Amino acid sequence: MKPDRSTSRSRSGRLGLLVASGAMFAGLLVLAGCGGGDSGGASSATSALSQAANAQALAQQQAKPQAATQPYTDPIPYSPHANDGLAASQVAEKAAVMHYQWKSGKTTINYTTTTGHLTAADATGKPEATMSYVAYTAPSTNGKPRPLTFVYNGGPGSSSIWLRLGSFAPTRVATPDPLLTNWPNYPLVDNAESLIDTTDMVFIDPPGTGLSEAVLPFTTQQFWGCDSDVDIMRDFIIRYLAANNRSDSPLYLYGESYGTPRTDMLALALETAGGQLTGIVLQSSILNYFADSIEATAIFGTKDGLVLDTDTLAGYYPGYAEVAAYFHQVSPPLLDQGLFALQSEIFATGQYNHFQQYAETWTLSQFGLPGYFDPPVYPATRTLQSWQWPSSLTLHALQAYFDPNSFGLALIPGSTIGRYDGRVVLPNSDPRLQTDGDPSDILISQPFTTALATQMPDYLGYTAPNATYQPLNDEIINVWDFSHNGQALPDTLPDLLGAIQLNPKLKVLSENGYHDLATPFFTTEKQLARLQTVPRLNPNLQVNFFQGGHMIYLDDVARPQMKNDLVDYYRGQPIPLALSLWTLPAPWRDEAPAGTPTATAQAAQ
Repeated sequence: MKPDRSTSRSRSGRLGLLVASGAMFAGLLVLAGCGGGDSGGASSATSALSQAANAQALAQQQAKPQAATQPYTDPIPYSPHANDGLAASQVAEKAAVMHYQWKSGKTTINYTTTTGHLTAADATGKPEATMSYVAYTAPSTNGKPRPLTFVYNGGPGSSSIWLRLGSFAPTRVATPDPLLTNWPNYPLVDNAESLIDTTDMVFIDPPGTGLSEAVLPFTTQQFWGCDSDVDIMRDFIIRYLAANNRSDSPLYLYGESYGTPRTDMLALALETAGGQLTGIVLQSSILNYFADSIEATAIFGTKDGLVLDTDTLAGYYPGYAEVAAYFHQVSPPLLDQGLFALQSEIFATGQYNHFQQYAETWTLSQFGLPGYFDPPVYPATRTLQSWQWPSSLTLHALQAYFDPNSFGLALIPGSTIGRYDGRVVLPNSDPRLQTDGDPSDILISQPFTTALATQMPDYLGYTAPNATYQPLNDEIINVWDFSHNGQALPDTLPDLLGAIQLNPKLKVLSENGYHDLATPFFTTEKQLARLQTVPRLNPNLQVNFFQGGHMIYLDDVARPQMKNDLVDYYRGQPIPLALSLWTLPAPWRDEAPAGTPTATAQAAQ
């Protein structure tokens, strides 16, 4: 049985248990203010995908247009490839504009979809990239500008398709998460949990994803790096605000996965340029790549990625324990997700020094390389047996966590559990695993791409017959420049701190899934807790938790809870039972203070 709201959220019940001026920003808005906007026409789907057979069913599922529509056929042959770019003469700021109604209970919202391109330009007005986007906007009902939220996924190399089709737009793909029932035929449905009643939303595709491409003499790969990516996203936002006369709207950023370090860096970039944000949402975070030795080792390809490997082993453990509990590998049986998460955090913290001797072997086991650098070191059986009572995990679950073949393969014998959502499982004999080793990625990849093929022309009114929409561009991750702030990998806590110091009223919300084995919730808590090291800092920070994986909103229990919390957040009200900075667990002792990048601190030791 899925836990109800009080059960799934009660983890927070542990509270009872223990650099430019504003003139520069205004100038950029003026430079960006020529042409384009929500009244032109453009974005797309694959010409091949647009032949998908679901068009008639989709049309029946979605709301009927309420006003005159303006479809758009975009003739431009956008390319996702690294060395390509469009001539300035080819670039057009046009969009498809469609009108609909959204209903939930007694609430009815007339809203507009705008699907197209805007041109991001630098401070001198030089075009950099034509960026595809989908905006959902509604008229104000109180005479005040509506909040405006810019939304994006991560990767690096991902378009915004996953958040747009899965989370809080007026329509969504109805997945059976965490099951794969009726895969891949998931319907597009009206989204009762849409945020269109609370905020306008603009979903952005970074260059090389969606239908976004550089404008010559720039090439698309020039924007494939932490810093250049933040600059182009900033310039797109500035352009959108100017083109749509939205500079007075309360401004929010919402990033998922790699979109969370992007958000930290982008928040600082916007605040530095004088554009004050109202809030940021960090969903399924990886805020410091050095603190995830699995990611860092994969990027470096050397032992340099193991600098905080013990933090990583301990940080992943509570999420893994939640997944083990989902598969009934706990004794006594799980009664409360939140309290079990707290128990697991206490256990991992208490065993931290003991974990140190296994950390390198454990990290390399996730790649199937347990003895690559040093002789592998595993806990003895008697050690694991001694951990059964304080952890509540079965001996098998503890053995699986330290298995040479990675816990993803060992927890359920003969099967693979998901990385993005550890509850999604497939037998190793399933042929789909031959091309995608993550069952939780299989859950959504083809269904979302198929849904996009019909949604773009039928609902959004947009077609691009000479281009192929890129949901995820695999070229990007292989060449991405992860360097930031003089370091080889991004540690964005200093960026977040800088944004908060420039704007002490900035609202920060961190959303976390208990079953996320890609960006585990305990690691996020430990990273945000580094802000505790800054004297007299009292940020408006809230941290909440839900059942579900990396894409929390796919879960039918979690999504309504997320909607309720986000409404409170936008209204400036405290989220019930959310953690604050000072109720987070203290940062690991080997972590750098929030104002000091990790690698710099490590080099000084």
